[in-house]
Amino acid sequence: MAAMAASHFFCSRHIYSSGDGISKISNPRLCSSSYKSKGFSSFEKNCRNLRIHMVKAASDDSKHGRKQVELVYNLDEKLNRLADEVDMNAGLSRLSLFSPCKINVFLRITSKRPDGYHDLASLFHVISLGDKIKFSLSPSKSIDRLSTNVPGIPLDERNLIIKALNLYRKKTGSDKFFWVHVDKKVPTGAGLGGGSSNAATALWAANQFSGCLATEKELQEWSSEIGSDVPFFFSNGAAYCTGRGEVVQDIPSPVAFDMPMVLIKPPEACSTAEVYKRFRLDISSTVDPLTLLEKISKNGISQDVCVNDLEPPAFEVLPSLKRLKQRIVAAGRGKYDAVFMSGSGSTIVGVGSPDPPQFIYDEEDYKDVFLSEAKFIMRANQQWYTEPSSSDANAHADVSSFAE
Repeated sequence: MAAMAASHFFCSRHIYSSGDGISKISNPRLCSSSYKSKGFSSFEKNCRNLRIHMVKAASDDSKHGRKQVELVYNLDEKLNRLADEVDMNAGLSRLSLFSPCKINVFLRITSKRPDGYHDLASLFHVISLGDKIKFSLSPSKSIDRLSTNVPGIPLDERNLIIKALNLYRKKTGSDKFFWVHVDKKVPTGAGLGGGSSNAATALWAANQFSGCLATEKELQEWSSEIGSDVPFFFSNGAAYCTGRGEVVQDIPSPVAFDMPMVLIKPPEACSTAEVYKRFRLDISSTVDPLTLLEKISKNGISQDVCVNDLEPPAFEVLPSLKRLKQRIVAAGRGKYDAVFMSGSGSTIVGVGSPDPPQFIYDEEDYKDVFLSEAKFIMRANQQWYTEPSSSDANAHADVSSFAE
């Protein structure tokens, strides 16, 4: 992947009029405020104060009746091309990637394992809501540095991004360390796999910086050491997942990409451990998950196929979440094809419309909920996920919901 070029350049210039009536530019000095790459740092020291995108030179020779001519020189375009050329010669030094989240269209818990985990069978699908993560090579040979735009996110080894970078170095022997900034859009404790996606994205990025030392299959296998949901993000974006979630079977997307949905998450999170602790296999659904998958593939999403066995225990952990779902179902009759909880909660998904019910806006009790519209997406072979350019899925995101 090509590295990012600088988006803003600065210039100190003087425009004077020559004797022939044509304006000229003298002493242009250029520098970059945001680009870091080998061989390009000399641009940084010249000037800092004046932002410019175009330099114009115009003639005005009315005395001799000559036609006026205006010349426009686009410095950004010129220098961005130069930065790209330098970057290709110097090697990858910066990378910006989209880190999308997922929903569980259905989630069946099929058994409890001897190791204490549960076996599941679920249709996972990537959606267009996601974080943006910027990776830069660090001069350090001993530590990664992580920053984010929201409070309450661990920035040390507890963060799955740092765990992923450590894992990649352990598996490959790479000595590269990184500066990483995460622009969070996906709330935590939501059942959307935001942290797992971040970890997968970090593994992908580290592999790109190292010249793809590992195959995608190896990255996927290694990623299960970080978390059960992480391997899914190395699928094509739609997968039938079994085991703890780490057994990933790629499938063609059984849903329409133009199918809108709305995500509604209260400020309260659901503890995955607490939800599983309260789960009772003897009173859960008995429907065959492969039957659910077949129905969705043939007929699309409907309420009867969006089964989530973790809803009852999640509603015990968070009774207000049960009331929220019931109200969305009642208010959205004829509006949504299905209303269900994703993962272990606490996000309620309404498929079929990008808009929440009106009571979400009207009532004080719901003034702090996280809202976002989204659509289903997938990724191209050997490419990472990209945010749909036509999607406005993050328009309603409220960052106050991120600090849990």
